[in-house]
Amino acid sequence: MSLWLVRQIAVYLIYGSGPVLARLEARLPADVHAILKRAAEIQGRTLTDFVVSSACEAACRTIDEADIIRLSLEDQRRFAEAILHPPAPNAALRRAVRRRRKLFACDRPFSP
Repeated sequence: MSLWLVRQIAVYLIYGSGPVLARLEARLPADVHAILKRAAEIQGRTLTDFVVSSACEAACRTIDEADIIRLSLEDQRRFAEAILHPPAPNAALRRAVRRRRKLFACDRPFSP
């Protein structure tokens, strides 16, 4: 979870709202509403607070899972090896560099 998001959540939980509010409406089955209401009561929170914080936590998990690449130990070793000892440029890479230099009219080496 990003530091910015943690701060936004803290502001919301402490002060009840952040500087900018947006509205979200949802229609849901009565049994789902009852489950959410019961869970909110168990935690001593309002239904709105429970739904917003739960949705935010789920969204953060989803974003983290998409942003973080998890590698096996063997894949980590291969990745580190490729960074520390990159292979020599092949013909296709040399052609791509020449094409880039021609397109961007630059004489200096590639820098992102």
